[in-house]
Amino acid sequence: MYSAHICSAALALAENMRNAQIPMYGQHLRLPSRSAIITILNDLRRLMFPAYFGDEELMALEPENYAALLIERIEKQLAAQIALALPEEKAACAKVLAGQIIDCLPAVQSTLLTDVEAIFDGDPAAQNKEEVVFAYPGLFAIFAYRVAHELYLRHVPIIPRMMTEYAHSRTGIDIHPGATIGSYFFIDHGTGIVVGETTVIGDHVKLYQGVTLGALSPRGGHASLPGKRHPTVESGATIYSGASILGGDTVIGANSVVGGNAFLTSSVSPETRVVIRAPETTFKNS
Repeated sequence: MYSAHICSAALALAENMRNAQIPMYGQHLRLPSRSAIITILNDLRRLMFPAYFGDEELMALEPENYAALLIERIEKQLAAQIALALPEEKAACAKVLAGQIIDCLPAVQSTLLTDVEAIFDGDPAAQNKEEVVFAYPGLFAIFAYRVAHELYLRHVPIIPRMMTEYAHSRTGIDIHPGATIGSYFFIDHGTGIVVGETTVIGDHVKLYQGVTLGALSPRGGHASLPGKRHPTVESGATIYSGASILGGDTVIGANSVVGGNAFLTSSVSPETRVVIRAPETTFKNS
């Protein structure tokens, strides 16, 4: 028998579970599995970068056979999780959606290879591209985003955010799956970067740690939807650490440079440098 205080707490928790407005308890809940989504992401990384994260024994196969073996498993796992994320009356669409994701994987891989190149070219501390693939948190966050974005475009609920928030928890980089990001995307260091849902980023853009591409006033919550709430960063722009750029009408023009700790809520013309004047430093003898 349980003690009185355990029984009391258990009864109160059970009552909360029964009365909650979200699913809380039960054997047949229609919810995707976080562990299954992480497994799918890991398998996708093995598929995209097999020499780095794949099974060495499987790589005795021809590359197309290696890819087919993984794709078959990924498609089956993904379809099962999509079916759980969709309303029950739409669950039959899961196989079609999973197949569409598989079809776009070659293009996703090609874009990721441009991201590897951008990170290596942009960071003189990178010894080689292999180091970028193995070790750089920015690339992992971009990888998770690029996969999740394809699911987001197909209106798959829950799963895209599960993927990017897993990457967020591992890297400190928060990229919403709804953001639109071009090729050759460079994230350096990365910790504290926030890229909001309606952000649009062009090609060859560089972001440093602590950059926020956010909304002007999130206090309205869902009342602020729909509409473009986050900035546009045009191709070739560089945004240095700690900069905050807010608002759906804010555009950072092509090839502009935004200095560290800048705070912008209005647009910047192309080919512009935004520099924050350094505070005056005073030295006093004690």
